[in-house]
Amino acid sequence: MASRFEEIDWQQTDQGEISLRRRHDLVTDSDVYEVKLGEEFLMSSLFTAAEIELSRLALAEIDRPRLRVMVGGLGLGYTAQAALADPRVAEVTVIEVNEPVLEWHRRELLPDVVELGSDPRCRLVQDDFFRLAAAEPERRYDAILLDIDHSPRHALSPAHQAFYTAPRLAALRRHLAEDGVFALWSDDRPDQVFEAVLSEVFSTVAAHVVEFANPLTGGVSSNTVYVARR
Repeated sequence: MASRFEEIDWQQTDQGEISLRRRHDLVTDSDVYEVKLGEEFLMSSLFTAAEIELSRLALAEIDRPRLRVMVGGLGLGYTAQAALADPRVAEVTVIEVNEPVLEWHRRELLPDVVELGSDPRCRLVQDDFFRLAAAEPERRYDAILLDIDHSPRHALSPAHQAFYTAPRLAALRRHLAEDGVFALWSDDRPDQVFEAVLSEVFSTVAAHVVEFANPLTGGVSSNTVYVARR
């Protein structure tokens, strides 16, 4: 029998100590994989509905074949996996700043998403998404999906905060193909101030509340997915 708890990997990064751990959850009788940055929980395989919907809602807005997708933030891989599940997707480029996270997937340490490291359509790239978003585009994407910070108001680093302004979002828009879609995961409820900022830059904006069962509380929790079209 596997142990109730296992720290699979722990490494020092520029952002702090990052770790991948597995625990057996007695409520769901399943293994749960979690990522921590220092003492802060970043993500859990117990809650993946909104990460998956981030891909589905964005790609549903696009009506053409052979889609090229960028994912900002690899994490546990559910957003990238959901993008690859769309038969129209020809290429997924995942930008992740922390090399240890990329290694977890290359070593196939996460059983639900083992195909990410071997799918020929998927490229795992070590780089800073926010740096790339501000730079001149080398190529354009049909969809850019972002799941790095907790929300536009609660960034993991103060250096990220400027991204959630109209000038920086306008810089990101240059990386989108005509009628391309930018989608963003947020742990907070819809933020009307941020929706107004998006509306300064994009032609259409929608905030989708994604609800899901929370076995830890016995109730329902929710995240927000913003979808904005160039």
